[in-house]
Formats: sequence, structure tokens, C-alpha cells
Amino acid sequence: MNPRNLLLDSFRAAVAAADPARVLPPHLPAPPRGRTLVVGGGKAAASMAAAVEAHWPADAPLAGLVVTRYRHGVPTRRIEVVEASHPLPDGRGEAAALRMLDMATQLGDEDLLLALISGGGSSLLAAPVEGVALRELRRVTKALLHAGATIHDINVVRKHLTRLSGGRLAQAARRARGLALIISDVVDDDPAVVASGPCAPDPTTCADALDRLTHFGIALPHGVRQHLEACRADARADTPKPGDACFSRMENRIVARAHDSLMAAVHFFERHGIPALLVSDCVSGDAQTAARQHAALARACLGSRPLALISGGETTVALQPRHGRGGRNSEYLLALALALDEVPAWAIACDTDGIDGSEDNAGALMGPDTLMRARERGLHAKGRLAAHDSHGFFAALGDLVVTGPTRTNVNDYRALLLGID
Repeated sequence: MNPRNLLLDSFRAAVAAADPARVLPPHLPAPPRGRTLVVGGGKAAASMAAAVEAHWPADAPLAGLVVTRYRHGVPTRRIEVVEASHPLPDGRGEAAALRMLDMATQLGDEDLLLALISGGGSSLLAAPVEGVALRELRRVTKALLHAGATIHDINVVRKHLTRLSGGRLAQAARRARGLALIISDVVDDDPAVVASGPCAPDPTTCADALDRLTHFGIALPHGVRQHLEACRADARADTPKPGDACFSRMENRIVARAHDSLMAAVHFFERHGIPALLVSDCVSGDAQTAARQHAALARACLGSRPLALISGGETTVALQPRHGRGGRNSEYLLALALALDEVPAWAIACDTDGIDGSEDNAGALMGPDTLMRARERGLHAKGRLAAHDSHGFFAALGDLVVTGPTRTNVNDYRALLLGID
């Protein structure tokens, strides 16, 4: 029983449980009397569009446009796929978002808006509101990412700076019936948070966005400050709120979530004779802090029989002005190796979208010999962690997990394996 292979296969099982080709078809509605417009954005948007096409009647009208991250596209016939930048928005995403808004406004009461939403959609569909330049939106987004802001914090800001977020897509298509099919990458699976909720009521305000920016000490570009302060003074300029008429014919439905993928990994381990415990599907906060907490749990669970500890969620990393390479999962894993020290354990930490932060790896693997092999190669683990250079650390050991884009996204996957030689 090879621990590395077990961990890698458990990750594959978790990703497969969120494959759009598997999870999306059961939720497709019957074609309407009128047209069906498919729009959407996110790292899974192209594979979701392909799943719709594969199961949509050939004689029923179907057209649309979705935006996904570069290298995440798949061939489609009836729904156009545009690739754009993530996590910082670019002009391709902006142009596609504006086209979607125009298409949505042309729908009538016999038409259907089918929105395909997944994690990453906030930046991929980021057409700034009037008065805010794309460079200003990029500057604010980058500052929030470097400050260690959570996705909830970032989305509160982006909802009030972009044209589709915070229910504005539903507002544009208010005459049509709407169904948003959502692959959730957020804790609690709130449709208002995934991709900044383009089809969901927004309970936050421009005042909340200003508060978040102030909390993280973000210097506001002129256009951003002017827009948010004007919006705070006039609620009519804010996003549509719960109870707004534009949501009367709109349904938001989660079709894949972290919990289901993590349970798929639990069942995988159990089929291989290893008891598994789902510790949490909503771990958040600092990646190093989460690692130390899980190391303490592992020490408490040491015993004679094997055990797999499974967790998900989304941790954060607050970067220094000068830092190395590495995402939150490899940072978590390096901190875990140091916290476990001599505890005989194996672990994997990966992002289910196949991209750890902005790197080319999904995450990394750790074994009981990780620190020893690092010392043999002259790698200083504590120094690498302090410099946020976990990518370089695990790359030198040959322990990066590289999958390429998985074209789905239900956030982080972590498994800690005890009692295996």
C-alpha cells in the first residue's frame, strides 16, 4: 500500500466528484418555449458549457457565451468560450462580460437565462462599473490578495465595482426565467458569494466595501473612491437586494460543493480499508495556523491503526513585499511538516482546480522523511516558510503535484495519513 499513490488517488476521487460532466446534467431544465441563452464564468465554465451541449436537445435553440481562465477552455459547438485572466482581470474578460449583459437585456418572458457559475468568475467577468478603470480594479484586487484578504472580503469589494456581480446579471435579464447552476468554491456554499453572485441578491452595500478596504489599509484609486462614496450616499446606485423583483423568476442552485468531494475521498479511503474522518469542509484563515492545528490533531490521533484526516475550505496567505513562490496549499504543507516534525505521517494539500494560487502545480505531497531529505539537499525549511517559498521547497524535493487545469473548482483538498509505513 503506497501512501503517495493513496493520497494522489484520493485527490483524484475528490476532483472527479465535482466533474461538470457528472454533476451538471441532472439539473438541466426542459427547454423553454423561446430561446435559451447560456452565459457564465469561472474555472469550470467551459466544461460546464460542454456538459450542457452534450445533453441539450439538438432541435432546441441554444446559444451563449462563457468566460474561463486561460488554458481552461474545451471545444464547444453552440456556446462560445472566451479565455481571460485570473486572478487579476483583463480586457478580454471585461469585453465578454459586457457582451453578456447586452445579450441578457434582450431576453423576453418566454426565454431562459441559463447561467453557469463557478469559482474564479469574479475576476473573469470583471467589467468595471462606470467611472472605474480596469487598471484601478486590478490594483485594488492585487492589494487585497497580497494583504491576505479572504475571498468573502474580496468579493464584497468586487460586487460594488463590477457590472455583473451582486445580482446585476439577474437584473439585466429580469424579463426571462433564470436558472443559475453553481459549482461552489466557497465556505457555506452561498450563491451570493460564488463568483460574487451574478444572479443572487446582494446583502452587502457599498459602505461594506469601503469598510473592507479600510480594514486592509488599501489605498483607493480615484475612480474607486469616487464610485463607492457616491454609492454609499445614494442606495439606488447599489446592487439589487433580497426581495428585489428581478429575482422573482431566478433560481440559484448548487450542483457541486466541497463537502461532496471530501466525502468521496472519505469513501475512497474506506474502500481501501483505512478509516477516514472528515475534520471540516470549511477551514479558513491563515494557512500556517491551520497546519499547526492539524498537526496537533494528528498527534492526538496517533495509534496502532491507520487513519486518514480529511479537510477542505480555503486558507489564506498574507504575503510580504518580498516573497518567494507558492500557493496556500504548499504553504500549509510546509508548515505542517515543520509542526509534525518527527510524527510519522503522510499528507497531501492541493487545490481542486489544479492551480495552487497562481502557480503551475495543484499543491504538494509530504512524507515522514520530507525534512530529512530537505536537510540532505541543503534546504532550510523554516527559512523557506518565512519567505513564502514553499513552491521552491517542494520542487527541489520532487514533491509538487502537477495535474494541469481540472476544469472544476470546489476549493482546497487536504488529507493527512497516519499509521501507514
